[in-house]
Amino acid sequence: MDKGTHHISEWLPTTKKELKLRGWDNLDIILFSGDAYVDHPAFGAAVIGRIVESMGLKIAIVPQPNWTDDLRDFKKLGKPNLFFGVTAGCMDPMVNHYTAGKRRRSNDAYTPGGEAGFRPDYATSVYSNILKELFPDVPVVIGGIEASLRRVTHYDYWSNTLKPSILHDSKADLLIYGMGEQPLREIITLLEKGVPFDSLKTINQTAYLQPTAKTLPKNKNWEDLELSSHEVCLKDKKKFAANFKYVEQESNKLFANRLLQNFNGQKLVINPPFQTMTEKEIDASFDLPYTRLPHPKYNKRGAIPAFEMIKFSVNMHRGCFGGCSFCTISAHQGKFIASRSQNSILKEVEKVTEMDGFKGYLSDLGGPSANMYKMKGKVQSICDKCVSPSCISPTICHNLDTSHKPLTEIYKAVNNNPKVKKAFVGSGIRYDMLVPEFNKKADPNDLLEYTEQVVKNHVSGRLKVAPEHTSDDVLKVMRKPSFKYFHSFKKTFESINKKYNLNQKLIPYFISSHPACKLEDMANLAAETKDMGFQLEQVNDFTPTPMTVATVIYYSGYHPYTLKEIKTPINPAEKKEQNRFFFWYKKENQSWIRNTLTKADRKDLLAKLLPGKANQKSHKKNAQRH
Repeated sequence: MDKGTHHISEWLPTTKKELKLRGWDNLDIILFSGDAYVDHPAFGAAVIGRIVESMGLKIAIVPQPNWTDDLRDFKKLGKPNLFFGVTAGCMDPMVNHYTAGKRRRSNDAYTPGGEAGFRPDYATSVYSNILKELFPDVPVVIGGIEASLRRVTHYDYWSNTLKPSILHDSKADLLIYGMGEQPLREIITLLEKGVPFDSLKTINQTAYLQPTAKTLPKNKNWEDLELSSHEVCLKDKKKFAANFKYVEQESNKLFANRLLQNFNGQKLVINPPFQTMTEKEIDASFDLPYTRLPHPKYNKRGAIPAFEMIKFSVNMHRGCFGGCSFCTISAHQGKFIASRSQNSILKEVEKVTEMDGFKGYLSDLGGPSANMYKMKGKVQSICDKCVSPSCISPTICHNLDTSHKPLTEIYKAVNNNPKVKKAFVGSGIRYDMLVPEFNKKADPNDLLEYTEQVVKNHVSGRLKVAPEHTSDDVLKVMRKPSFKYFHSFKKTFESINKKYNLNQKLIPYFISSHPACKLEDMANLAAETKDMGFQLEQVNDFTPTPMTVATVIYYSGYHPYTLKEIKTPINPAEKKEQNRFFFWYKKENQSWIRNTLTKADRKDLLAKLLPGKANQKSHKKNAQRH
């Protein structure tokens, strides 16, 4: 499937000229996106575009419109018959633009050549406001990760303020949260039947603002849950924290309540989410006729890094039941897993093998967490009533079927494809589910068979896993299991390496400055990981992003579920110091570590981290050996 064999009309149109090629003179929907247009199921704008097309409507995508000139990009395709769609892209623009220390990044992985500067900060609001100004009578529907995770009062780290729902700042008419396929199909179906846009008030997984005095639309299946108003949240951080518990629970429930929140004479209405997509529904989304390539207009502008990364990879499921405090996956994709059929996955693998430049290597057979494919509750009625944000924290739910068999079978089926030399698992694996002492109800042979399969056949020399911390107090707030299970997994990993005479490395990910993390916890982390033979490289400083438990704690100082106070490193100097402990092995950090641990009267940790000169050489050799 090389670029030369494609005709421009195989991509969704992006210009007037491309509309003409299709013989179109008007459009039903025009979608503005902060990303370059890559016609691939991993890029939201392409998925939305292909769904609209599959429903027989005419859609065009305007990727990365210029918001600083005479706004010709916003005017060039005229008015759509139904509505404008707006997405900031696959990443929140603020995470895309700034580091954890709020330094401006010099590149953008979703732009040709990795160039920065092709989308604004807070892109959803910028685009939406422009459209409302130019075409006041045309409805604007916002969606994508930025809109989804800012649907309710949220803390914005970059401006250090508490912001109301993005519906207010963007002036949009409707917000679709989460994965947009189901609400989008419903919206289009109703509009096609002649229902006026401003009557679309009871569609699941959408949110909108209406005057407080106006009567709420009725839906006999929903009950309402009123959150503390935005004004109350501004005055009372504890009330803001308490709100989040309900926001998280309702966005993860199978039969959720409608959420209401007052702000400035208006009422925010968040309708309950759709049920998890069925296999048939998710297959239909992935089986649409994507070219799987960036639009040819970028051919001379250089590769798009985010596309290059996933070009030869296959996503097998959506959703994550880990519920980690610092992660937004379940807030956007849901807690329950939507898995594709084996047939749909193998069909996509076949398509990848036909792509130009494919040399036999699949970079990833994965999902948000690689090993949650096909996992669900054994007794559905128990899941129907569940309000827990995680199925595996603090312990693995007795009702969760964690069988890895369906996954092992897919790996084997892909290995049997003669065009595939090797399929890697590049997505993060939840190693804790593979430790029998933690996953007590699972069949240990099933866990071992999966682990062996991965280590033996699907690792490119390095297996990435994310223990995230070594301190039990911090891990508890993170909703991650005790670090002792990482020790157990490492033993299994090493014994498999030995058994098959392999030389694979385990690469652990860690986070500094997370709520509840003290400087001493970081020193302990450094000492313990050093003792295990690691020189850490995959590390992160905690970045507060909207819609996570950890961000609520960071801003308010309270845990949303217990309302107990939790201290968080907020000061940039303190955050930098915590991060420095990861790099104890760098010369420039050693005298600082000596002084810090001497002052804290932790000579025990100092002896572990920076022993005498003679010991240092043997430690270095030990770290290199591992």
